[in-house]
Amino acid sequence: MYRWVPVNRTRVRTEPAPSELLKATGMQPSTRRAEPATTQNRRGHSVRQGVAHVLCSFQSGRMQDQTPPRPSPFLLQPGQVLARGVCRHLAELNFAALEEYVPERGRRVDVMAMGPKGELWVIECKSSRADFMADSKWQGYLDWADRFFWAVDADFPVDILPDGTGLILADSYGAEIIRMGPEAKLAGARRSAVTRKFARDAARRLRAWRDPQV
Repeated sequence: MYRWVPVNRTRVRTEPAPSELLKATGMQPSTRRAEPATTQNRRGHSVRQGVAHVLCSFQSGRMQDQTPPRPSPFLLQPGQVLARGVCRHLAELNFAALEEYVPERGRRVDVMAMGPKGELWVIECKSSRADFMADSKWQGYLDWADRFFWAVDADFPVDILPDGTGLILADSYGAEIIRMGPEAKLAGARRSAVTRKFARDAARRLRAWRDPQV
């Protein structure tokens, strides 16, 4: 904006007043007074205190209402811990193993394994003396394998295990064959039937893991 000065007829540039700029832009001047910095700080501090109070109340109520966590479904029983170690060792021997395998209705072995030459092993995992004494069906498993083994931990009293059976020392991380079980080869017809069932059951388990909805 310019104005003429009468004295020397020179043109001088002057800045417009704030009211003129507001009129030119159509804006209305604000009549609200700016709050002092101390007031703003007090309000911000109050807001932060309020938020902290709400969070503390929420967390306190959440802790009071929190129910004990459910036990994980992936926690293994003592016998299952031994079975995991046994299966790891069998994998090192190039054996394919299935846990809790049912060779026929009414029978279930802890671990059944098939070797690279088609040999079939059955391994029963016992975590304690009481667990072993409660098993009255193990002799019926001998008809379904070429070799039979017991898998126990280092604290198990191995003297109570029957002669003529194999022994595996195991934990949750691995295992070691201490005594090889005597070999009693299955008849050809039964071996063929057991092998086919073993393969089909393994395929079904893999399919169920891959597509649980089927």
